[in-house]
Amino acid sequence: MYADGAPEPFSTARLDALPLDVAHAREMAAVLSDPALHTYTGGAPEGLDALRARYERQSAGSPDPAELWWNWVLRVRAEGCLAGYVQATLRDGRAEVAWVLGTPWQGRGYATEAAAGLVRHLLGRRTVRSVVAHIHPDHAASAAVAAAAGLTATDEWEDGEVRWRRDVSREAVPGSADRL
Repeated sequence: MYADGAPEPFSTARLDALPLDVAHAREMAAVLSDPALHTYTGGAPEGLDALRARYERQSAGSPDPAELWWNWVLRVRAEGCLAGYVQATLRDGRAEVAWVLGTPWQGRGYATEAAAGLVRHLLGRRTVRSVVAHIHPDHAASAAVAAAAGLTATDEWEDGEVRWRRDVSREAVPGSADRL
């Protein structure tokens, strides 16, 4: 059940996606501290106070009642530590998604596993008909993750990034839920 539009946790073979909480900020500040994570998105790593403030805003949800902000941190079960995050903004049957894995956890298939798990989780909702990601054209690793999660590059661009999309008819999603 999705109380107050909040996301529910989900799991993959090796990862637990836990709804974002301000208490995650300290560990996530270390996970996200490598400036290389901003190569394609711009910006710089946030310090603990800035990250805590952002997590407070994200946890409070969108100020627009027609939009949901769902954010999860990713815990690697075998290591017992956070390794990154996935997120989705839901509006009008469309989920815009993103994923970030800290540098030490890259190259082990976690991003692919997390993104594919997120897409499955979202498409299990009756109201999600389309999943979209925006990826820098030079970010081959993120493009490979999107493709592995079932998204396809389109000819559409937004803010210098290629729009990747997966549209699904309700008949193609067995066990679709009646809830958000």
